[in-house]
Amino acid sequence: MFDRHFRHWPPGIPRTLTIPSTTLSFNLETSAARYPDKAALFYYGRSIPYAEVLREVEALAGWLRGVAGVRRGDRVVLDLQNSPQFVIGYYAILRAGAAVVPVNPMLRTEELRYLCEDSGARVAVFGQELLEAWRPLLGTVVGHGVVAAYGSYLPPTPDPAMADIAVPDAVAAAPAPVPPDAAAAGAVAWTDAIAAGLAPGPSEVGPDDLAVLPYTSGTTGHPKGCIHTHRTVMSTTVVGPVWGGGSPDAVQLSALPMFHVTGMQGGMNAPIFSGATIVPMTRWDREACVRLIERCRITHVAGITAMIVDLLNTPGLERRDLSSLLRVGGGGAAMPDAVAQRLESLVGLPFLEGYGLTETIAPTHINPSHRPKRQCAGIPVFNTDARVLDVETGAERGPGETGEIVVSGPQVFEGYWNNPDADASVFLELDGRRFFRTGDLGHYDEDGYFFITDRLKRMINAAGFKVWPAEVEAMLFAHPDVSEACVIASRDDKRGETVKAVVVPRPHARERVATEAGAAALADGIVEWARGRMAAYKVPRRIEFVEALPKTGTGKVFWRALQEAEDKKWT
Repeated sequence: MFDRHFRHWPPGIPRTLTIPSTTLSFNLETSAARYPDKAALFYYGRSIPYAEVLREVEALAGWLRGVAGVRRGDRVVLDLQNSPQFVIGYYAILRAGAAVVPVNPMLRTEELRYLCEDSGARVAVFGQELLEAWRPLLGTVVGHGVVAAYGSYLPPTPDPAMADIAVPDAVAAAPAPVPPDAAAAGAVAWTDAIAAGLAPGPSEVGPDDLAVLPYTSGTTGHPKGCIHTHRTVMSTTVVGPVWGGGSPDAVQLSALPMFHVTGMQGGMNAPIFSGATIVPMTRWDREACVRLIERCRITHVAGITAMIVDLLNTPGLERRDLSSLLRVGGGGAAMPDAVAQRLESLVGLPFLEGYGLTETIAPTHINPSHRPKRQCAGIPVFNTDARVLDVETGAERGPGETGEIVVSGPQVFEGYWNNPDADASVFLELDGRRFFRTGDLGHYDEDGYFFITDRLKRMINAAGFKVWPAEVEAMLFAHPDVSEACVIASRDDKRGETVKAVVVPRPHARERVATEAGAAALADGIVEWARGRMAAYKVPRRIEFVEALPKTGTGKVFWRALQEAEDKKWT
């Protein structure tokens, strides 16, 4: 057991944590029983108490079971931006005995089709702004859809104290009736599903039932579902409040997307476990963020590096009242030292970085608040064993020695959905325990703090969104002018990294790239073509044309050579 970090363990906190053997939906029921009139959600001026959230969860769960036929173990897609509907929809799916398949609202029709078909989901809950993406799937791939309008949870009368906080377009849009063709294909308005007033019946699930099936991509190009039970999700749900001082009086700004495991856990599940108040932001807006901190007396903020950088660039920030903040943290990419220093000088708080993956339903490591280190993943959290192994031999490495980070703990997923070959490649046994190979290279120091230094897997971190090159490449091959493509990461001042495609054009298109104007026009065409077929964060922002891609001795594209050449351009 790795224990070097215990010398720097947060004071007053036990080294192990007993994980409740209950379900996530029980957490909401408990908080609603304890704090029925307390705000569970505060959404652009409307306060929604715990008792009301629970009532609507029960009603939607009743509709899912009574009308959509959802049963224990079924999978239901949740395709929503941060909103009361995401929280209610998430817990309603769990209360119905099903598992949540959270998806990025930026995904397009074919991406959604794959996730539905792979997971076997036949029911989806999605925002009305996403209806066009879902329309081709209704009545064929999915039999029932619940269409939510975020604006239905705005206050009936605008709150004067919130008048200067910008409401995103998707929230301000008036609820629209479900079109007749979509209704005939099984779609129903969120408000109608709730108003049906159906009861879900007794809960049937336990801690080892499937709860969440988030998808993460890999080197094959096909996203893979990560099997998380109520028990694995609970293991990181309870970490945050104990490690970070959560309480019923905490007010959590939920700006990170809830479909992503970090936002899901830190911005929703942990606060609900504590009985705290969640302030969802449907869209990131730095000025709105500052005003919400001031108006709502936000105590906890989590964000990716790009978000914090943007926040610190708010004009006149040093004159704003940020005194309510007790904790600011996040992850996704190392926080630049200069940015961390500016944040600390402004609010008197360090930026507490953490580390985790979809496969671990968020944190395996967090920095202790009394002794954080900058540009550091932190130390292993409760009940977590982390090691560094030599990539070639598998031998355990010592302090300062780089290798692949492997983790074992209650938060590690059960395996990939219907993909035993993928399981075999990521799990190993060490000292009688099952460890997960993270695919990240790093080391730990003499104090037991872990540092991420490189990627073993191919992955691009574009403003916190994980982009898997093989998936983008597979889609680019369908372009009529693309013969071969290799996708790599390129430096971007705002996003950290962005997607770049190195393309070999087909013979008929090679004359076009012979001139600068022709190459630019073809590149623009490929980018525009990609925008119509993949989520915006996956779209290559940069295109480079070459006569041939470098290959290994076995004929595989030598992507690492292209990546190293790209990295040199920015050093």
